[in-house]
Amino acid sequence: MPDPDPKPAPEPSTVAVAPAEPAPASATNRPVRVEPKPRGPVDHLPSFKVLLHNDDQNEITFVVQALVSLAGLRIERAVEVTLEAHETGVALVLTTHRELAELHAERLLSKGLTATIEPA
Repeated sequence: MPDPDPKPAPEPSTVAVAPAEPAPASATNRPVRVEPKPRGPVDHLPSFKVLLHNDDQNEITFVVQALVSLAGLRIERAVEVTLEAHETGVALVLTTHRELAELHAERLLSKGLTATIEPA
């Protein structure tokens, strides 16, 4: 049965909210100084050159294709490196840290090319 004497709805009221108190200083909310991260291990390692040497056994197109697939050079750059090695006897393929330079030289050697590394 409905309430015979309905009460009117309460008027909306404004509730005052006190501003939040600052948290006490502790190790968890202190400003943290972030040191810049090093850009990577390559930044502080000595650089080495990967050199391609001319040989009379391999066709120019084969050398270009090997430089593109194994050293990641663009075709234009691979052609430049190949022609420089052909004309002068040696050409710079790339400069990187020692471990990666050794890897690139070994890859080129595995294809029958002549490659060496030296400090940059």
